[in-house]
Amino acid sequence: MKRPAPKRRNAGMPLYLQAKAYVIEQIAAGRWRADDRVITELELARRFKISRMTANRAMAELAQEGYIIRRAGQGSFVADRRPHGHLVEVHDIAHEIAGRGHQHSCRVLAHRTVKASAALARDFGVVPGAKLYRSLVVHLEDAEPIQLEDRHVNPRLAPDYIDLDLNRRTAADYLLQQVPLAQAEHVVSATLPTARTARVLKMAAGEPCLLLHRRTWSQGTVASIADLFHPGSRYDLVGRFKP
Repeated sequence: MKRPAPKRRNAGMPLYLQAKAYVIEQIAAGRWRADDRVITELELARRFKISRMTANRAMAELAQEGYIIRRAGQGSFVADRRPHGHLVEVHDIAHEIAGRGHQHSCRVLAHRTVKASAALARDFGVVPGAKLYRSLVVHLEDAEPIQLEDRHVNPRLAPDYIDLDLNRRTAADYLLQQVPLAQAEHVVSATLPTARTARVLKMAAGEPCLLLHRRTWSQGTVASIADLFHPGSRYDLVGRFKP
């Protein structure tokens, strides 16, 4: 399919900004929609008569600003910037518990390197079998379990995560400090827990879980995906935002 010509009204801009503006205009006009593949660096370089290095700079900045997602070996795709039904801030649960005047503690059930399943590879934008870090942690408030955190982390963005002592510092605190947060997605649902989840959270038979599925981006790349399970009878999620 023939791509639209660059917009002439940007002619006074530096060339790499013209290239960026072109991509943004195609997305804003709906010509390229969420998850559509966008123009390649080579095509961008040819279209605007710029070097590959300059085209790479333009694409890198578009990714950092959340317009596109770059997937190794696959290309660049339009990021899904649509708002979701629940707007929940990204918090460190230890700080959340301390803010209520209570004591946080945790039990680390797993912390290791794993290979990405097909589903995780798709969500992270990597190839199946790629290296990821996984941690499984039970968080307690005044010795009562309130959250099971099942988290996968992109080692390219957080190479030191595997060395983190999760008994001393939470994953969320580390990631918020070490990996600049550009975008977050939350999906909230009610689900029945597995036997293991019910056991570690000390849930009554038949009690539902409140599940928060969180995906975060940094530098245009998925940094972390976490499934946060909470006992339905002992935990509420509250969203607050200003228009």
